[in-house]
Amino acid sequence: MSPNGSDRSPRRPMRRKLLMAMTAGLVLATATGCTYKDFPRLGMPTPTTEEAPRILSLWQGSWAAALAVGVLVWGLILWSAMFHRRSRTKIEVPPQTRYNMPIEALYTVVPIIIISVLFYFTARDETKLLDLSKKPDVTVNVVGFQWSWGFNYVTDVPGSTGDAKTSPELNAIPDRYKKDFPANAGGVYDVGTPGTRNPQTGNPGPTLWLPEGKTVRFVLTSRDVIHSFWVVPFLMKQDVIPGHTNAFQVTPNRQGTFLGKCAELCGVDHSRMLFNVKVVSPDRYEQHLKDLVKKGQTGYIPAGIAQTPHEKNRETNNL
Repeated sequence: MSPNGSDRSPRRPMRRKLLMAMTAGLVLATATGCTYKDFPRLGMPTPTTEEAPRILSLWQGSWAAALAVGVLVWGLILWSAMFHRRSRTKIEVPPQTRYNMPIEALYTVVPIIIISVLFYFTARDETKLLDLSKKPDVTVNVVGFQWSWGFNYVTDVPGSTGDAKTSPELNAIPDRYKKDFPANAGGVYDVGTPGTRNPQTGNPGPTLWLPEGKTVRFVLTSRDVIHSFWVVPFLMKQDVIPGHTNAFQVTPNRQGTFLGKCAELCGVDHSRMLFNVKVVSPDRYEQHLKDLVKKGQTGYIPAGIAQTPHEKNRETNNL
């Protein structure tokens, strides 16, 4: 009995206040209108493309949601331990709760809601990041092979003759990507070995050059096994699959030389499949293409394994 003769426990108001405080904290943690710049990067590198902040925001939002759920769960655990501990003066077993339908419904519905919210934001951002409706300014066919990378610059460069749309070296690339190739794109290429090094930084691997401020489409093909094309500060990677062509595009907005690597275990020398990405001004980029012509690196290297019949049927049905 309480001092006023009531059977009401004095702990109940404290319980309600604790639940109200936890709810308010959860709302404040999740309902603020902060941008990705207002939060720590949580281990992610500084974004260097126009699309990368979207990925960083998704990463930060996932961590914020996980932290909010964690605080709620930890709070409930502490609350249960504190307010349902055994009394020093009473020795009887407290009432046992079994088959509480509201609680069972709660711990079934809440995880579904959490997963649905995460799925929504992931699907929304993935759809935006993989959108290829905008015609690119630059197209690069990235060729993965054991144990390095090749880069076909699909462009019309003075001194290089041919047409990327009909080039036999690019037969593995589907027509739905070739339709955006520039006309009379003789092209140039660069290819590396595990022993290749960037002359400026000394970092291992070949160097892919990109123009700042231009939309670049990467068309990914493989000659042998599954690789994964990952430019670390782009915060974006995609599998390079034999018999299946993937593509995505980004707009670099920061000059510099950045590290790239294969993110798919592809064999014994997987760790040596490194490369560099050098983002420069558009004029410097055009000069680099001309330098490749002077070196005799005109045309294209073989893109890789041709599409499988199953993949061709899938693309035909989705058009």
